[in-house]
Amino acid sequence: MAREIVVLGAGMVGVSVAWHLARRGHSVTLVDRREPGRETSFGNAGIIQREAVRPYPFPRDLATMLRVLPNRAVDIRYRPGGMVKAALPLLQYWRNSAPRRYAKIVPEYASLIGLSLDAHAPMVEAAGADALVRREGWLELYRTREALSERLKDAEGNAERFGVRYRALDTQELAAMEPDLAGGLVGAIHWEQPWTVADPGALVQAYARSFEAEGGRVQCSEIKEVARHGSGWQVSTSEGVLDAEQVVMAMGPWSKDWLSSLGLELPLFVKRGYHMHYAASGSARLHHWVMDAEVGYLLAPMQAGIRLTTGAELERLEAPSHLEQLAAAERAAKKLFPLDKRLDADPWKGARPCTPDMKPVIGPAPGQQGLWLALGHGHQGFTLGPATGLLLAQMMEGETPEIDMAPFRADRF
Repeated sequence: MAREIVVLGAGMVGVSVAWHLARRGHSVTLVDRREPGRETSFGNAGIIQREAVRPYPFPRDLATMLRVLPNRAVDIRYRPGGMVKAALPLLQYWRNSAPRRYAKIVPEYASLIGLSLDAHAPMVEAAGADALVRREGWLELYRTREALSERLKDAEGNAERFGVRYRALDTQELAAMEPDLAGGLVGAIHWEQPWTVADPGALVQAYARSFEAEGGRVQCSEIKEVARHGSGWQVSTSEGVLDAEQVVMAMGPWSKDWLSSLGLELPLFVKRGYHMHYAASGSARLHHWVMDAEVGYLLAPMQAGIRLTTGAELERLEAPSHLEQLAAAERAAKKLFPLDKRLDADPWKGARPCTPDMKPVIGPAPGQQGLWLALGHGHQGFTLGPATGLLLAQMMEGETPEIDMAPFRADRF
């Protein structure tokens, strides 16, 4: 039976949830203060990461801790205010990164990642967005043989357990694929399955247009209040009041405060990140998405230029930008590839919504009938949005989801 549903948040996750619900015949309104795909889904690396079957653990080895402690690394930086605000979730994150706990989390997380390409495919087709997508994988670059060898062991295990496909590249093979990279690299891993997207925000917008073609409505307005109303829900916005039988909370890092207002506390915390676009110097060309794995930044040949993305910054959601991490990444990247002038007036800043056990929250909100959750995807909201939309739609209609959803329920906390 068709229902009136409001989806809050128009990033990759929210748009994907709305798309699946509209396709099933529901009356769906998608609400966000900005147009679809203009927040975190706009500024990511643009990779649908089928190979990312292991979530990012909190570093526990002494060597990494000592490297990070001076707070000058490219891959991770921290701010005292952000650390204090997220102290308890970060402590839980550290505990869940212990070998025994992490070993249990990995296959649960991998079950979700395994759906990523199959879930994106029908949305790409329906949206007519094939021109935005490349199916050539991406390259993970290494500077030392020890680090490359260790990573290849992980890749071999992931191939056996989770169907990941990869190819080890020596220096000659890497140079053939990317002749304009500087020397000093010992090799790379070519992750063969992932898709890359030349304009991540544009892909989300294409999915949103496809949602509208299914009869869905997109409303750009500020959300003022979300509250129970009779047997359903009422969402007050700057454009008026929306009544719904059900509401889906998919507002990424902003979900935490809205859920708190409803009496539901989830241990979400934020990892921020930055990007900048560059021209290439002279005739140099970057052919693939490449990650400087031992330094911690990524270069991507986007439509807007070569996008440099930083690692993670542990900081409060709305704190001002701290641009030292981007500057450090830029200095390192210019030694790898001949980047020329900056193409953006200002660096972009975004925030990833993270959970202490590295898994997203997908399913019903405890004690809040008719409220559903799709949030906490960390680094992989762009990858996992369509799979989340499919699974949540199945749950909302009382179907048996394609994978076991118990590991992703909110009441696990």
